[in-house]
Amino acid sequence: MEIQNIVDLITSTDSSDNEFEPQVRRPRVFKERRNYLLTMNNEEFKKRFRLSKNAVVHIIDQIRDKIAHRTDRNNAVSPENQVLLTLRFYALGTIYQAVGDFVGVSTATAGRIIPRVTHEIAKMRKDIIRMPSTQEEINQAKLNFFSIAKFPRVIGVIDCTHVKILSPGGDNAEIFRNRKGYFSINVQIVAGADLKIKNIVARWPGSAHDSNIFSNSRIRAQFEDNMFGDALLLGDSGYGVSNYMMTILNEPRTEGEQLYNESLIRTRNTVERLFGVLKRRFPIISLGIKSSLELTQGIIVACAVLHNIARDFNEEELEFEEDCEVQRFQHYIVKDKKNGLE
Repeated sequence: MEIQNIVDLITSTDSSDNEFEPQVRRPRVFKERRNYLLTMNNEEFKKRFRLSKNAVVHIIDQIRDKIAHRTDRNNAVSPENQVLLTLRFYALGTIYQAVGDFVGVSTATAGRIIPRVTHEIAKMRKDIIRMPSTQEEINQAKLNFFSIAKFPRVIGVIDCTHVKILSPGGDNAEIFRNRKGYFSINVQIVAGADLKIKNIVARWPGSAHDSNIFSNSRIRAQFEDNMFGDALLLGDSGYGVSNYMMTILNEPRTEGEQLYNESLIRTRNTVERLFGVLKRRFPIISLGIKSSLELTQGIIVACAVLHNIARDFNEEELEFEEDCEVQRFQHYIVKDKKNGLE
C-alpha cells in the first residue's frame, strides 16, 4: 500500500517539476590588489616590506621575466605583487593567509607564489653573495677590517646562527634538534667589514657543530688552496687555529696577548652585528620558519641576498616597529612553548 501511494504521488506530479533547473555558476570574486609602490610613501613602504622602493624595483627588474605569467588571464598576479607578497611574508614570518589577504590573493595562490619567488631571489646569490676575488678587492677588504681595530690581513669574520624550523619528520628528524632543545638549521656566515654577507651555508642541521660545518665547506677549501693569499678569517674559540684562521686566546698572559684579544673581539663583533641587522630586517629568520625543509633553506638564502641588496642601496639600519601580525605570531610561539610544543 505504501509503495502504491508513492507511485501515485510521482505520476501525479507535473512533468515540468521533474526537470532539473540548470545550475548557475557562481561568478568568481577577485580580491582588491593595491599597488603599494604607488599608494604608500617610502617610510610606510619600508616598514611593511623592509626595503626601500628603489631596492624593490631593482629586485623586480632582475627576476621579472622568471616570475611573470604568460598572459593576464584569470586575473594573473603581476611580478610586482608577487615580490611584495614574498617580502611581506619574510617581514611577518606568519601564515600564507595573512600575507595573501594583505596583497589580495588566496591562500593557495600565496602558497604557489612564495616558493617560486624565493627560488628566483636565492638564485641571485652567485652575483650578490661573494668573497673578494681580485687582489684589489682582497686588499680593500683588509684595509676595511684594519680600520675597525687594527687587526691585520683580515678579509672576513665567521660564525654560525641557528634558525628555528618545524621538525622535518622522518627517521633523521632529531639531528635537527640543537643543544638548546629546539629544531633548527645551523647557518654559517662569513661577514665583511661593510656588514655584507660574503659567504653563506644554510643546509646543516641544528646538531652540527660550527667547526664541522666549516671543515666541510667550500670556503675552507678555498683558503686551503691559497686562493686569498695570506688573508685571514677570524672566528670564536669553537674553530681550530690555522695559518688562515685566528681565534681568541683563552688565557692571555702578556699585554700583547690582551691587546690581540681585544682587537680580535672588536673586529669579530662585525658578524654579530650582521646577525642582528639581518634578523631585525627579516623577522622570519628570528621567529622561525614553518615551511618545508627545502623552502626553509631557500628563504634563508633569499633573505641573505636581500640583505646584501639593502647594503648596496645604503639602506639605513632601522629599528623596525613590529606589526600587529608579528606580535600575534610571537604570542603563539610563547604559548606553544608553555605547552611544551616546538
